[in-house]
Amino acid sequence: MDGQCYALLIDADNVSAKYIKPILTELSKYGNITYKRIYGDWTNTQHSSWKDELLKNSITPIQQFSYTYGKNATDSAMIIDAMDILYAKDVDGFCIVSSDSDFTRLVSRLRESGKTVIGMGENKTPEPFRKACDKFTILENLLEEQAPGRAEESRNGISREKIEDEVVQMIQENQDDNRQTGLGEVGSRLVSLHPDFDVRSYGYNMLSKFLEEFPQIKLVKKGNFLSVTLREDRGRKENVDRYVMTIVKEAGKNGIELGILGSRVYEKYKDFKIGSYGYTQFNQYVKSIMHMKIEKDGTILKAKYVE
Repeated sequence: MDGQCYALLIDADNVSAKYIKPILTELSKYGNITYKRIYGDWTNTQHSSWKDELLKNSITPIQQFSYTYGKNATDSAMIIDAMDILYAKDVDGFCIVSSDSDFTRLVSRLRESGKTVIGMGENKTPEPFRKACDKFTILENLLEEQAPGRAEESRNGISREKIEDEVVQMIQENQDDNRQTGLGEVGSRLVSLHPDFDVRSYGYNMLSKFLEEFPQIKLVKKGNFLSVTLREDRGRKENVDRYVMTIVKEAGKNGIELGILGSRVYEKYKDFKIGSYGYTQFNQYVKSIMHMKIEKDGTILKAKYVE
């Protein structure tokens, strides 16, 4: 994203000043920050910690008096400025920093206009705002380094099991099209599915290290390309292979219908997935077993044992 320009708009009412340096560092990974504005009622003493950071980080404070008790005037000021910047057409994207869901519609409107929107907020940020962004970063992750391997489910509502299942599905989909699955593709698709996905929520600083912990997944490096593939459980496959061979041998010379064979295998091994062994069809898996062959009996496929 080199060369892209971003407008940074911060809601001082809902974000602590302790995050400012991590925010600027994180956003710099996406491009140049051409607008740096922060909104709040600077007559309010609760914003005193922010005042020390504004000059040091060249952030422009936008004064917005709270004319009516209970109304958030800061939201309106940010929204108006965001639309003005949008129509000026001199930025490629926006970074909206707030833990308030009131900006959800603004984010959607900016994206509808073709702008990338990076959201940042504390862990309490409501899900609608998170999901509306192209990418959402939890501010606590920018401050703290977690111990590797430690799952912080309170930081991120996405369970490890769900992520593993989604990555396995990505790999299987690519296998159907005879394509490899690159590490970069996995990262991009996970963020598309979950804008608030961040490996730092689980105690890692690299996606590759995070994925290596999953029992069904392994990483393979060929030159400069790092691919993500399924880890074959050879012991488990041997057990299933023997079970299939036993059933087919017991069926005798006439063999057994492939559909019936499949039903018996899935009944015994309820979590059996042929995709885990690199196959997309059950008949391909059966043919891979020694002494097994598939024959067509009319319109029915049968598995038979051959010496």
